[in-house]
Order: sequence, then structure tokens, then C-alpha cells
Amino acid sequence: MIKNYQSDKHFRALYDFCVIGGGPAGITLALRLAGHGWRVVLAEGGGLEYTERSQALYRAKSTGRDAYVEASRQRYLGGTSNHWAGRCRPFDPSDFADPPRGGLPGWPIHFIEIDRYLPEAKRILDLPQDSDFKAVNTAIQGEDFIADRFLLSPPTRFAEKYAKELRETEGLDVFINCNCVDLEFDSRTKRLSAAVVSDYDRRRGKIIASNYILAMGAVENARQLLNSNSLASGGVIHKNGFAGCCFMEHLNVDLGSFILKEGSDSSTRQYYTSDTFIRKHRTGKGNATFSIVEQVKSYGRTAAIKDFFKNLACNTGFADKVKFVARFDCPGDGDIGTLIEQFPNRASRISLLNETDELGVRKANVHWEISPEDIRTIKTIGIEVAKRFADSGLGYVKLNESIYGDSSTLAVHPHAHHMGTTRMTATPTHGVVDENCKVFNTDNLYVAGSSIFSRGGACNPTMPILQLALRLVDYLHRHTSK
Repeated sequence: MIKNYQSDKHFRALYDFCVIGGGPAGITLALRLAGHGWRVVLAEGGGLEYTERSQALYRAKSTGRDAYVEASRQRYLGGTSNHWAGRCRPFDPSDFADPPRGGLPGWPIHFIEIDRYLPEAKRILDLPQDSDFKAVNTAIQGEDFIADRFLLSPPTRFAEKYAKELRETEGLDVFINCNCVDLEFDSRTKRLSAAVVSDYDRRRGKIIASNYILAMGAVENARQLLNSNSLASGGVIHKNGFAGCCFMEHLNVDLGSFILKEGSDSSTRQYYTSDTFIRKHRTGKGNATFSIVEQVKSYGRTAAIKDFFKNLACNTGFADKVKFVARFDCPGDGDIGTLIEQFPNRASRISLLNETDELGVRKANVHWEISPEDIRTIKTIGIEVAKRFADSGLGYVKLNESIYGDSSTLAVHPHAHHMGTTRMTATPTHGVVDENCKVFNTDNLYVAGSSIFSRGGACNPTMPILQLALRLVDYLHRHTSK
């Protein structure tokens, strides 16, 4: 059933699992656990559709580079799958074998631990089982870059696809407009004793369960842990600990422009750093996409006006004269974009403000930083892929000056892939959850989603999020007593 939360009188006296957050990870966990015969409650803070009131609870302050964390998330059932584009690429073995640059450890598990769940993740994302991740072009000269490979989900909208199952699965209760506002931890038993929830009129109640799973996204997972006074007084969350630390994004950098050699195929080319490249240059991974602009596109309420003036500038040949006012590309221009890995960095983090939202939860402060190792990765990928493109006789590349010169003007934008704020590690010295996604120093609190990523690689996170969620379902089913 799906019910609108108004009071806790509709909750069962005790659930086996309480899943907080109704995005891809939360919906997958709730349906799979209930399918195994467990009593499960799924608490989603938003409703069945987008509302400004729900979305306002995502408002956060930014004190570093702007990661646009409010605009890039969707706060209603289905989560960010409601506007996901559908690109799927799996992690590589080297993502788990090699530690990140910067001194922090990488994944405490082996690649096979999530690779075994790839077929099921493909089914969930409506990808054909007999389709491999296909290269989108041929590789360029040398061994440093390979043709990138991926598949496109329709894309799967989780609330729509699983609407019937969410309503009818036996043993599963789904509550919308059910906002988690506190986590109550008993330091004597090392167990979470309740999740305090609220509707928008501040009617509060408690969900009592044997086990709790946070699946709210990288910003909100950290925010909930940091907001709990009992977790702090119980020694689970420390002021100088890792909860909220190592906020990572994928780096979207305009490397420059290119001109294709006459007669060359004008289709989009996507190149991916090889393992040879990252070990030789001691950098992170990345994708570089060479694409020809087909049409001017603008966004927002003034999109039509912007398109008119941009096309006028392009058609009259004055685009280069007005780019000092607004940077854009005209049809036929060659643009080079990226999706580059960011290394975990303690200074890049989620913290809490004293200001609270309308439900009384302290608001998040997002301090997104890129490190010298990240800048080195960006510059190295940009310079080397430009060399290989030219060496392969494909055309001519003009890199932006910030790529080969002074990096103080380097423009880095986010891809809306929030990761790393409750990272998985072997010990609490460098992270928040253990190899089984359980919060250190607790016996029944787990975290799911990309916040547990030890490193982000250079692939879109939705598919590995599901692989890790499926792995967590198996662990919980095997190790929980009925």
C-alpha cells in the first residue's frame, strides 16, 4: 500500500526493515527485502509528484564551488530517477584494485563483489541482457585512450515502473510525505531505536524497526547522520570524523574546441582513459567527448529569447564578438566536454548550519572543493587527448588556456553525481560504513546509494548504486534473524 503519512497509528508495531528514501536504491531495497518475506516500511519525504514545498527542504548553502545540489535532485517518490538521462556504464576492475590519489584508501571490497549483480541491475534498468556495453567509436592512436562504452536505459522511472509493486507487495508499507527528522540511537545497545518522522504540519511519529537503511542520496544521508544528537553523544558520529567528508562529483570541464579534418566522420566521439594511462600519468579516470554542435540550445524561462539572439549572432558571423558577454557554441562548432573522476578529499564536505528547515532539521552546507590532484588529472587528460586526436589525423584541437596554462581560471562544473559522504572503508579511521554498508559502531544502521562510494570512477553512478543495493539485500537477508 502507499499511504500519505499523518500519524504513526498506521505503522506496524515493529518492522524488520525501515528504508528511508524512495529513490532507485530505496525502492530496490524495499521491494527485494519484502519479496524475501520481511516486514518492510519505505518512508519517502516527498509525495507522488513534484511540489515546491517538498523541494524547498533540499535548499542548502554553498561555501565552495557551487555544486547546484538543490536543482540537481528531485524530492518525490522515485527520487532523481525522475529526471535521470539513462546513461549506464559499469565500474572497471581497476576502480577497486587501485587506491585513489591523495592518501585515502579505496574500496575495501573486490570488483567481483558488485560485478555479480550486473545482470540483475541491467534488468532493473530495462537493459537487454544480451547487449554488452558498446563502444561508441573507434579508439585513437596510442594506448592511452580507448573508445568509451555504455548503454542507455529508456530511462527507467522507478516510481512509474514499480507503482503496482509498491502498492501491492505483501509485507511492504509505503508512506509518502513522511520526512525523517531524527534518528534515535541507544548507546547501551549500539542500536538505532527509532526513526522520527514528520509530515509538513509537524505531526511527528516514530518508526520502530529491527534494522534501518538510509537511502536518501549523498547530501541527505550525511545530513541525517550529522543531525542526530544521539548518534553524536553515542560516539558514532564525531565532529572531526568522516561523516559528510569526501563529497565527490564528476568533473564537467570545457577543454576547448576542435575542427575536424575535411571528410572526417562528424559523429560524436567519446574517449576514455585506459588503465595504462592512469598508472603511467598517476591521474584519475575520465571521459572526453568530441561533438559537433547541431543546434543552439538554451534553458530556463528566457530560453526562446536567448535562442533568438544566439542564432542571430551565429548567422551573422558575430558570435566571436559577443562571446565576451555570453559563452556559447554555434552549429558546426566542435566542442570538447568531459566526465572526469574526482578524488576523495576531506576538505570537500557536507556540514550543518545552525539554521533549520521548516521541519526543524538543520540545513546542509555544501563545501565542494577540487584538489591539486584533480586539477592535474584535468590538465593531463586535456593535453594528452588533444595530442592523440591530432596524431590520429582526425583534426585540430584548440585547448582552453586554463588547460595548459594558469589554472586559476579553470572552469569546473558538476554532473549532478553526488558521491562519497559516507564512504565505505575497512576501518572507521577513513570512512563511515564497513564493507557491508553498516555504519561503524552501530549494530543495525546501514547506508545505501552513492554516498558509500570510496571512489567514483568515471561512470554514471546509477548502475553501481543498484549493484551495491542488491548486494546489501543479499547480505541483510542472510544475516538477519526472523
